Amino acid sequence: MGYKHFLGRSDLSLIAGQAMIERGLEPEFSRAALQELKAIAHAGQDTDPRVVDMTAWLWCSIDNDDSRDLDQLTVAEKQADGQTKVWVAVADVDVLVPKSSALDAHAKHNTTSVYTSTRIFPMLPDRLCTDLTSLNPHQERLAVVVEMCINANAEVTHSQLYRAKVHNKAKLAYDAISDWIEGDEALPDPAQAVHGMAEQLLLQDAVAQSLRARRHAHGSLEFETLQPHAVFEGERVVAIRQQVQNRARQLIEEFMIAANTCTAQFLAHHGHASLRRVVRSPERWQRIVALAATYDEHLPPEPDSSALETFLAKRHKADPVRFPDLSLIVVKLMGSGEYVVERANSEAIGHFGLSVRDYTHSTAPNRRYPDLVTQRMIKSVLMGAPAPYSSAELESLALHCTQQEDAARKVERRMRKSESALMLAGHIGQVFEAVVTGKTSSGTWVRVFSPPVEGMLTSYTSDHEVGELLRVKLIHTNVEQGFIDFAAWG
Repeated sequence: MGYKHFLGRSDLSLIAGQAMIERGLEPEFSRAALQELKAIAHAGQDTDPRVVDMTAWLWCSIDNDDSRDLDQLTVAEKQADGQTKVWVAVADVDVLVPKSSALDAHAKHNTTSVYTSTRIFPMLPDRLCTDLTSLNPHQERLAVVVEMCINANAEVTHSQLYRAKVHNKAKLAYDAISDWIEGDEALPDPAQAVHGMAEQLLLQDAVAQSLRARRHAHGSLEFETLQPHAVFEGERVVAIRQQVQNRARQLIEEFMIAANTCTAQFLAHHGHASLRRVVRSPERWQRIVALAATYDEHLPPEPDSSALETFLAKRHKADPVRFPDLSLIVVKLMGSGEYVVERANSEAIGHFGLSVRDYTHSTAPNRRYPDLVTQRMIKSVLMGAPAPYSSAELESLALHCTQQEDAARKVERRMRKSESALMLAGHIGQVFEAVVTGKTSSGTWVRVFSPPVEGMLTSYTSDHEVGELLRVKLIHTNVEQGFIDFAAWG
């Protein structure tokens, strides 16, 4: 792109747009899609008597501080028999974005929203994903609801799906709710303003923690990979912050995993093929076994998620500083997730990392296309209509969505590197504490602890081993390419 001098944030936005194009993604909406958008006057409506009125319930959303595309709401209720019912409401996006429309064509091409610190490339235009199809506070919206009955052993004993009208009573944020749950801060004002919301959130947290404990007992893997994001003041990057896992994030994660599992089972029960998200048993398991052996730990010869989770838990306790780097190595060896088509009565591949057999993506239709496809399949069952996709269409979509999601993640990683390079551009010559994160034939990679960024050790020697702590000196940055170069120091 030929930049001579980087002013900051606006330049990164231009780089992000170019990165989208280079990866085969469309940064802008077509004229036809924008024309369709103009014709949409209001949020989706439906007078079908089968649509259940649940607007009086104590629904809330919990998401990032700056999230405006609200895909799901949750509510829970203790039952007389000791079980707990949990409802997850998922925004009905299909009602305003029908299959084969121009808006759908853009969503189908990109398959996901792409998030960078300087610019978001939404799968659907802002007026839809942050307004008319978003489950915004104090607004009535159509939704697909997953109802789950969960017993004291954290087993889902019964589930059903139906269409409903819902009303978000409180828009809440992960960090503030987590701080309150753990007793560090007061209940946020939007929750305080709703009678019964405090009790509601504590019940949801208790159920989520029981679901989490059960999953981990069955071998669900606990990783801690770095997800840094840039913080701006005007054009300047002033900090690189790390997203921290917490109780509120776990609450939503557990309910979404449960809802996605019930949705996959719902479609299979009704004889429908479904687009499922799978992570296969690792083909490179022997390399994971060899990795564990370097820590004097023994893993069985065949893939075993429970044994791997035990190993990871021990390493997290023994060496929390290096654990994010170990997590990343294991994630890479496991291989990335993919979309596949699974048919009723076929053997489920499952999700090795989550330790679940039936798993689809269904809870984020504003920002992920497979979820919108799944929503259309669900609605066809609920409304007694023909399946909207043939098996051949689903097969084609599975491959396309896997490829485009990989492209989107590469854009996001590329931009995190450029953001880090921009922040460090004024720190040439500074010395940092770091850990060696990888070695290749071309060089050694290190992660600086503060700010949490990664770069290449250009003074390459074979003496440095993965996991080694050392001091490094920043010698070069390139914002356009996202390069950060260090030299060993001292």
